[in-house]
Amino acid sequence: MGALYRTIDRGLLRDIGALIIAAAFIGVSFGAIAVASGVPGWLALVMSMVVFAGGSQFMAVGLLAAGSPVGALLGGLLLNARHLPFGLAVSDVVGHRWPTRLLGSHLLIDESVAFALSQTDPVQRRAAYWLTGVGLFVTWNLGTAIGVVVGGAVADPAALGLDAAFPAGLLALLLPSLQDPAARGVAAVAAVVALLTTPLLPAGVPVLLGLLGLATLALRRRNQEEKR
Repeated sequence: MGALYRTIDRGLLRDIGALIIAAAFIGVSFGAIAVASGVPGWLALVMSMVVFAGGSQFMAVGLLAAGSPVGALLGGLLLNARHLPFGLAVSDVVGHRWPTRLLGSHLLIDESVAFALSQTDPVQRRAAYWLTGVGLFVTWNLGTAIGVVVGGAVADPAALGLDAAFPAGLLALLLPSLQDPAARGVAAVAAVVALLTTPLLPAGVPVLLGLLGLATLALRRRNQEEKR
């Protein structure tokens, strides 16, 4: 890991460091909200170590609190299905020996893939992937542990604003991509669908339905191809 640190670009290292710090605070939010929702602290810790996917974990906690364990399982599988093409895209950076490949697969998340794909140099790609994955895994689990303790001591995590940490972190990550008009269209449709269905459906389901926003992108691309 030290060799990877020495080879990585300093600007990229700064960006990865900022993301790792932010992940710690979001992990605190997850741990606190999980405990406040009735999820045992040990289960929240296991989820962060084994699942290691913030969006899926928050959704699972919401569905478990709503009494829908099957929905939590199916929703998690659906959200994490995107990791299949991710794995193909970064197969060259996770290593060839099975222990390294197994560990690299566990660290395959949106952020590690995004930082790896942003690099053209193979050495930089590998360094970006592993530093992002390992750094986020450590701080996410540390944050979860702190959140579990805080959640057990505070009756309502919302009083500390912890419930807002995850959506605020996601918004910060999404803002750069919203400069694309197509991305803004997808986000707008997804937000409207989620907001309209929130009063009617169990927690977590409106977010899944928000994926219908992707249909707007597909329709737009189809129209563009037909005009050519």
